[in-house]
Amino acid sequence: MTHASSLKQRDILVTSALPYANGPIHLGHLLEYIQTDIWVRYQKLRGHNCHYVCADDAHGTAIMLRAEREGISSEELIARINQEHQEDFSGFHIRFDNYYTTHSEENRTFSSYIYKQLQENGHIATRKITQAFDPEKNMFLADRFIKGTCPKCKTEDQYGDNCEACGATYTPAELINPRSAVSGATPIEKESEHYFFRLPEFSDFLKAWTRSGTLQPQVANKLAEWLDAGLQEWDISRDAPYFGFEIPDAPGKYFYVWLDAPIGYLASFKNLCDREGIDFHHFWKPDSTAEVYHFIGKDIINFHALFWPSMLHSAGYRTPSAIYAHGFVTVNGKKMSKSRGTFIMARTYLDHLNPEYLRYYFAAKLTGGVDDMDLNLEDFAFRVNSDLVGKVVNIASRSAGFITKRFDGQLSHVTENELMKTFVAAGDEIAELYETREFGRAMRRIMELADTANQYVNDEQPWVIAKQEGQDDKLQAICTNALNMFHLLMTYLAPVLPKTAEASEAFLNASLDWNNRATRLENHSIQKFSPLMSRVEMPQIDQMLEASRDEMPAAVGDKPVETHADPIADEIEFSDFAKVDLRVAEIVKAEHVEGADKLLRLTLNIGEGERNVFAGIKSAYTPEQLQGRLTVMVANLKPRKMKFGLSEGMVLAAGPGGKDIFILSPDSGATPGMRIM
Repeated sequence: MTHASSLKQRDILVTSALPYANGPIHLGHLLEYIQTDIWVRYQKLRGHNCHYVCADDAHGTAIMLRAEREGISSEELIARINQEHQEDFSGFHIRFDNYYTTHSEENRTFSSYIYKQLQENGHIATRKITQAFDPEKNMFLADRFIKGTCPKCKTEDQYGDNCEACGATYTPAELINPRSAVSGATPIEKESEHYFFRLPEFSDFLKAWTRSGTLQPQVANKLAEWLDAGLQEWDISRDAPYFGFEIPDAPGKYFYVWLDAPIGYLASFKNLCDREGIDFHHFWKPDSTAEVYHFIGKDIINFHALFWPSMLHSAGYRTPSAIYAHGFVTVNGKKMSKSRGTFIMARTYLDHLNPEYLRYYFAAKLTGGVDDMDLNLEDFAFRVNSDLVGKVVNIASRSAGFITKRFDGQLSHVTENELMKTFVAAGDEIAELYETREFGRAMRRIMELADTANQYVNDEQPWVIAKQEGQDDKLQAICTNALNMFHLLMTYLAPVLPKTAEASEAFLNASLDWNNRATRLENHSIQKFSPLMSRVEMPQIDQMLEASRDEMPAAVGDKPVETHADPIADEIEFSDFAKVDLRVAEIVKAEHVEGADKLLRLTLNIGEGERNVFAGIKSAYTPEQLQGRLTVMVANLKPRKMKFGLSEGMVLAAGPGGKDIFILSPDSGATPGMRIM
């Protein structure tokens, strides 16, 4: 469904997936919110009645446990995270009409109402199930809160549903030596009554709905596989203790976080409606002429395209007009990594770089499909510098000075009518590309226009004309033409570069009005030009990567979305620490590692033979300085295969890093093989 060429005002509600309230926003998250914000800004620029709402997803075991670790209430934790999220989004110029929380009275009301409707319609079942139970913490454990040894490859410290070492999937009952990741206790099995949403009863409805044009073809095809295989009933309840909403008439039973999370879209919009006098039912009644769109990541499509429309359908609400899924973000061709500094938090980026650089780069690579996107940092710098600084801003900087100095800031009339008609006509094509979320193609078309404008300036050579007698009218007309082209380019880029667009409006003393873009700036005064954007420098990127290496990864939650960021890792019991075998080791030999910037290869004598270990201490020592020294190593660490060879342990050192890394001297009184733990 596209409406790019229509001037009829549309009523549109847009949502992004709700970020989980147990950690900060990172660049992987930002792809979705930037994509959505660009689309919403485009709709508003065309004059449509478009509302963009979101909220923090604030329930679940992970949030409850983190709050407990921090010694605060869950309410205090989610309030703090909510503020942090809003600051991060604002920093990237993501403009919500309402940013709320799922821990709200509106969401409690909607969740209870929808549940009761499902119940009355016979779509809720109850039965007893057996689950792992932590006898010390007195709570049931989701699979992600159970750890143990993989039953297939025997790798230790694996989660209760899959092995990160061999990729095997299994049940927690199959783990060897399972333990609670919360308390360390050995789980027991315990029975409990649970509530289920009878999803299989919606199979026929979903087969029709998923093929109705509401989903991208790749997504519809994937869902068809699940539908053909047969749907399972969905467990929508959790036992106390749990941070969330209690199920009506079921003391001690709580709605699973994924039940009330999408209902949070309704709650956030209702909060906006009550505040601004918007007709909520106009958007959500079954026969509504309004449009509702969800932007989400491909990893949560089952919740949004199977569970969510079925719940809405049963409860008497309309279903979404469309659900738009996107892929994941990699950095420099690889998964985001703390050790490489590519696990970049939103705040870390903002400390070093202009947010509009990232908005443009994401836009330049986004399509209407669900492909993953790579943030190649060298390409990022090149594209921003080439396109935005070297092409678009360059048009204004090359022309505005003549208008200010020679003509008192006054534009004349536009003479290149055919060229200007091309720029105006391109707006329809670009509009259609925005509408269909083909942002990359839209950016390429805009840059083609920018090349045309720069070629015009190159051909007309205003700097030469300025030196010729009696050519003032021609000079003024050339610069007027160029600035009118710049005006149109910034109109087309306004959804992507909102702050640069605002600065351009101030400089041009004119609005960026897409629907009236044929109106030219003639006999019109402009302000003195100031630089609109500076170049990206690689040292800025390097500093951002270095700062990102200091960030701490997050704890795992019970909600299957990316979550991050406890500043301190989970506490362990002494019994866990006692498993570590620390030994004094003599460095028999040390040598450089070809192709490694930070590693040295150490041959260690631990009194029971020699071990080969790679250590990242090259910044502090030369190989010659290490030979004969003592160090402490973890002797029972599982050998790790690296591209440089096999590392058979880990060397321990102290100090802040860089050149200040300290190991033991040979006169410390210790001997090789001496056991510390």
